[in-house]
Amino acid sequence: MPILSLGSNNYTVTNIDYQKQTISLADSDVLAAGTCPSPRHNLTLTDTLFLSNTSYLNYLNYNPYINYLNYHPYLSYLNYTSLDTNLTFFLDCSDGPPERRITCLSGSVGKVSYIFTERDFSDIKEYEGAKQCQEIVVVPVLDQEVNWGNLSALSSDFGRVLNKGFQLGWSDKTSEQCDPCELSGGRCGYQFTEASFVFACFCSNRVSNQHCGTHNSKKTRIMIGIFTASAGLSLGCLIILVGLLHYRKSHSNNMHSVEDLLHKYGSSVPKRYKYSEIKRMTKSFSHKLGQGGYGNVFKGNLYDGRPIAVKVLGESKENGEEFVNEVASIGRTSHVNIVCLLGFCLEGSKRALIYEFMPNGSLEKFIYMEIPYAKIKLGWKKLYEIAVGIAQGLEYLHRGCNTRIVHFDIKPHNILLDQDFCPKISDFGLAKLCLLKESIISVAGARGTVGYIAPEVFSRNFGVVSSKSDVYSYGMMVLEMVGGRKNIDARKENTSEIYFPHWVYDHLDQHDTLEACGVTRETEEFVKKMIIVGLWCIQIRPADRPSMDRVVDMLQGSISDLQLPTKP
Repeated sequence: MPILSLGSNNYTVTNIDYQKQTISLADSDVLAAGTCPSPRHNLTLTDTLFLSNTSYLNYLNYNPYINYLNYHPYLSYLNYTSLDTNLTFFLDCSDGPPERRITCLSGSVGKVSYIFTERDFSDIKEYEGAKQCQEIVVVPVLDQEVNWGNLSALSSDFGRVLNKGFQLGWSDKTSEQCDPCELSGGRCGYQFTEASFVFACFCSNRVSNQHCGTHNSKKTRIMIGIFTASAGLSLGCLIILVGLLHYRKSHSNNMHSVEDLLHKYGSSVPKRYKYSEIKRMTKSFSHKLGQGGYGNVFKGNLYDGRPIAVKVLGESKENGEEFVNEVASIGRTSHVNIVCLLGFCLEGSKRALIYEFMPNGSLEKFIYMEIPYAKIKLGWKKLYEIAVGIAQGLEYLHRGCNTRIVHFDIKPHNILLDQDFCPKISDFGLAKLCLLKESIISVAGARGTVGYIAPEVFSRNFGVVSSKSDVYSYGMMVLEMVGGRKNIDARKENTSEIYFPHWVYDHLDQHDTLEACGVTRETEEFVKKMIIVGLWCIQIRPADRPSMDRVVDMLQGSISDLQLPTKP
């Protein structure tokens, strides 16, 4: 604890309040004496009491954090505050009032000690025994610590009251004098003249009663030079800062639109994470699962241990539009066949999407015969169930949401499978929202993946772009699930086999057996349903394609109700 010397006595500093300009002290000897101290130090403050330089330095050594004292190398007047009161101790007396006797203090034989308060002064004057006391000590204490309702208890409780100490306040009466002194290069202090202290400004070559003036012009010029240089540097930094802010503003229009859209959707947008949290959850992106549209996908874990797939978006030519669409679209969906978006990150140019983890990966690993690392070959019934699940998910997007969503990138790579091979539609980077009853959508340029893009997306001569564009992509994907190969295979030398839908149409139209594809009588109905529905979905004219709710009915209905469409 810091120690402050007042006169020849040491006081322990228990608290300092610079705002109220108060300091709380306790007699160091009293603190060391325990519950029954014998006070021996009188303390009387007047307006002329100052701390000497020795006292100040001693105090500063113990407490180097006093900024007020560091700024002013002198201490101003100290006075009691309104919280203080005095206790008077009569020590080693011949006689006194029994109710004020201090029993724990034993002096000479036949001598006793007594305690009085400021309110007992009239009693003290009547107390003739004071003349026979060996010593009288006046000690300041905190008024609130005295039990004024039971003063008789003070003779046994005085030790606790003394240990709480007292409070002094200071008042800087010379700040108006000190500021001109320090601005001129001097240091503020006091000089002792004619039995009193007066203000003094200590300059490098003299002591002044005001400031250093022209006698310190060299130092003043140095200070002015430093100030000018600092001002110039600050101005330069300000100009650079303004330039950076202008640059960032001109390149942040997309970020503002993203933030505005997220604010518009409000609670329908999932939880937002910081980029540093994304790094921790993925262990600095150490486990790469693959590459999706517009970014790489990494495996990670949420704080509760749940596995997740984190899609970190790269640079986008569309200024982040696909990111906004994906967050807004999936955040407003809830369906067993739609991947669940658990959260996202939007921090400057850094963007990421947090999905539930699908342990079986994407559908493409299980349907293409040419993929050597496909460990599991799915049966026809399971493929049929997957086709139905995807159709139900698309039906929900087109008609089941509050806002209708067209995906524009349905393909095996964007169909994820959970532990039970339940399909989930993912990757909404190209999705478009539609608020109209009829889902006619205006798009700029082709959207999607070659081999799955509907003809009207390439050319409006085939019709308008709508939810039927997703129907086309779905049909191409279902036919690939049946054929186990890409519909468009540029590696084939025989051009008649390049377009798989024509090949499978001809074979089914001629009533060829499906045994060559591993189809049994028990599963043949599933396969034929998938083929017929797929062929209906890839009709050139959007009006000839069924809607997704009709697709679900066709898959779940009787095979006898289905007929082959015209050859696509």
